[in-house]
Amino acid sequence: MKSTLEEQQAFITVVDCGSITAAAERLGITVSGVSRALNRLEQKLGTTLLRRTTRRLELTEEGETFLAHCRRILAAVEEAEEALLDRHDQPQGRLRVNAAPSFMQFVIVPVIGEFRARYPGITLELDTHDRFVDLLEQRVDLAIRIGDLEDSSLHARLLGHSPLRLLASPSYIQRHGAPQSIDELAQHSLMGFSQLEHLNQWPLIGADGKRLHISPTLSASSGSTLIELAIAGEGIVCLADFMTIAPRQKGALVDILPDYTELKTQAVNAVYYRQATLSQRTRLFMEFLAERLPGKYLQG
Repeated sequence: MKSTLEEQQAFITVVDCGSITAAAERLGITVSGVSRALNRLEQKLGTTLLRRTTRRLELTEEGETFLAHCRRILAAVEEAEEALLDRHDQPQGRLRVNAAPSFMQFVIVPVIGEFRARYPGITLELDTHDRFVDLLEQRVDLAIRIGDLEDSSLHARLLGHSPLRLLASPSYIQRHGAPQSIDELAQHSLMGFSQLEHLNQWPLIGADGKRLHISPTLSASSGSTLIELAIAGEGIVCLADFMTIAPRQKGALVDILPDYTELKTQAVNAVYYRQATLSQRTRLFMEFLAERLPGKYLQG
């Protein structure tokens, strides 16, 4: 007896979620339903795919092999369905987009209403992570990557660049004064990233001729948190322009050491796997972002 697509989907989801309970929640079925699907699948194949303990699930060697085949099978089915949907005059179907939380909040969310009005048949699923995710494992159609691209398995479309600048609130400057030189930064509260250490390299050249790498006195895992801390007057921060358009326009954040700041930008790319068939809705979303973001949110 051959396995079904539903059983294969249950198996993939359990692996991706790390537990049967989480898989059941994602699939919208009962925990017992997922367990039965896994048991039927293993019985049909005559092998163990997952070793189950009270704390974790672990793929067997046979499970790893079967998982790769299942992913290809379900991807092919989804592509076939997309090909039929895309033949309609109005594009339809699910589009899952991944981006860093700050980019999603400050750039994508403000333009989503316009995209949905233009393409009401497309169902959007917006996914955020501070770290890069595996597009294949997470079934992401399109991801927004900020900074240098190192994954050669990805196609990329450059959407633009976002400059970096040092900022602080007027209340912070009123209490502590504004630094007049790079050396004076050592006397101030410098805020940075707790997990993405490369983002703590600021576009300033120190006395040693190298770009300044700070050790934050206050750190956070996300740019959104750092913005709120900066507005609250907790210190000086270095962030990409796309995050800080509104507070800069309102005067809630002002430039620090602009004459010493080098012009350093972060590239913003829309990426998808090379081996993936680019669906109409993915292409439309990329074109929409390329149309709407440069000028207001990004430099060309």
